[in-house]
Amino acid sequence: MKTLLQRLHAKLGDFWWYSLMIFVACRAADALNVFVGLWLVPKYVEPSELGAVMPLTQFATFLAIPIAVFASTFRNELTSLAVNRKFGHMKTLIRGVFIATAVFLFLAIVACRFILPAYLERIRVAEGSLGIVILASSFIGAVAPIYCNALQSLKKFKASSALAILGAPLRLVTMLVMMPFRALTGYFVGQCAVPASQIVGSVICLRKELSVPAEPYWTHDIIRRFLRLFLIFGVGAVTGGIYMLVENTVLRQRLPELDSAAYYMVTRFSEIATFLCGALAFTIFPFTAELAAKGKDTRPLIVKASLAVIVTNAILIAAYWCFGEQLLAFLPHGDKYATYWWAMPWLVATTTISSILGLYTTSEISAFRFGYLKWWIPLDLLYPAALLFVSGYGYFVAFLPDSWVQFLSAHNITSLSTMLWWMTGVNVIRLAGCLIAMLRQKPSCIQKSV
Repeated sequence: MKTLLQRLHAKLGDFWWYSLMIFVACRAADALNVFVGLWLVPKYVEPSELGAVMPLTQFATFLAIPIAVFASTFRNELTSLAVNRKFGHMKTLIRGVFIATAVFLFLAIVACRFILPAYLERIRVAEGSLGIVILASSFIGAVAPIYCNALQSLKKFKASSALAILGAPLRLVTMLVMMPFRALTGYFVGQCAVPASQIVGSVICLRKELSVPAEPYWTHDIIRRFLRLFLIFGVGAVTGGIYMLVENTVLRQRLPELDSAAYYMVTRFSEIATFLCGALAFTIFPFTAELAAKGKDTRPLIVKASLAVIVTNAILIAAYWCFGEQLLAFLPHGDKYATYWWAMPWLVATTTISSILGLYTTSEISAFRFGYLKWWIPLDLLYPAALLFVSGYGYFVAFLPDSWVQFLSAHNITSLSTMLWWMTGVNVIRLAGCLIAMLRQKPSCIQKSV
């Protein structure tokens, strides 16, 4: 058996072999995650609050943007240090995470004190103990990738696979214990369990590399490069956070409760379309970084990975087209959601586009190429602004011409289908931008410094 696996590894190559390993490990964990998303959450969370799960998740993500930006910046630095086997410098870098987390956590607590109650009121959710739990969820979830990225940079994909498998049952047990008392609070406590276990597991797996003495790392040039990277990732994270927060808030606030709840249920199925891309994107980062460092073209690897995603998701679209209604009807309160089966193949197609975009941006970041942000960031701001204007045009009726009011009234976001047209449109525009950028990209175009 071992010989057979070694032959398969040699035939597939490192990238596809490690991608397969991560994919299998994550899918084993997803068997439990599917149970959580499709049965446990709908069982305990009332349909009137179910549509608030995703907006609250995005709000938690938005609060953690500063530390998430640090995670993105550290990932590039960790990859560079891992390639050069500078473990003493890596230890110093990771220590800085704790200081940054403490500072940003204090700022987030202050911000949450003033913002969260008003936001919960807007999305029709009773506050209870959600505040502190959402903060914990957002910050633990933002810090964990730094440690996972250290494993990724060192290509410790076996350890990453083991942590992916172990995290899911821990999340399930936590939710089973907590959700009967307060459903939404228990949900976010369960969300904390996975990244917390990843932090502990990563430290254990990195004990050999981190057992070396810490070495001085921060110099004037490194600090300047780090700040530039932080600014780049920071601007992208803030605009991306606004994009996702506004989109999910509009889905909850402007759509009928049944439509927003149906969106949650449908996305439990459409997220299956991200499974392969998630494994490929995790694996592709160190490989494209290495290719770029050697002056080689990263585009062939991106194209191959994208084709694999397209073929896999095409099969999923066909399956949902044929059996989507029966799948939704099988779930708790399924009779309410079965009529929304048409959204399942639609969202898989949209998710396929966003998956390709993720592969492209991951490879660009790994190669220290950030030119795509020149058009990506303005789109991140224009899209939510347009959503807010169209969905809330009533506030501006006194200032708008009658023809505009009639047009906006006829094309307002009042149903799930109209919202999906907006989501599809912005992803198609992004995809066109990425294709143009790839066609214009020179193979030797590598930005060593930023």
